Amino acid sequence: MSKRDELIAKYAEDLKEKCGVTADIDLLTKVTVGLGPSIYNADSSTISGSDDSELATVKNNFLIKKLGLSDSAELDKAIDAVLETYGKSNRNKYRAVVYYLLVKHFKKESVY
Repeated sequence: MSKRDELIAKYAEDLKEKCGVTADIDLLTKVTVGLGPSIYNADSSTISGSDDSELATVKNNFLIKKLGLSDSAELDKAIDAVLETYGKSNRNKYRAVVYYLLVKHFKKESVY
């Protein structure tokens, strides 16, 4: 099993255990591949839910640029909802899991 496959399995487990979501492995794989080498870096593979600049990066670089959504308060609400689902007290929020949940939230699977 490759390192990427191991990470995807870990993300699927996080989705199931922490979010109560059964992962669509195809979509999770595409989201993970889309993140490129950042998934192998301890700092860039996770998201700090309390860091405003980090959340702005998720909003601008992923929701607006990647998914093609318009900037609105709805985007901030969606990020908050996803972080709430993941568990605000959970220290390690994997970027791939958060992005997967946002793709599902906005029904933007077609982007992948």
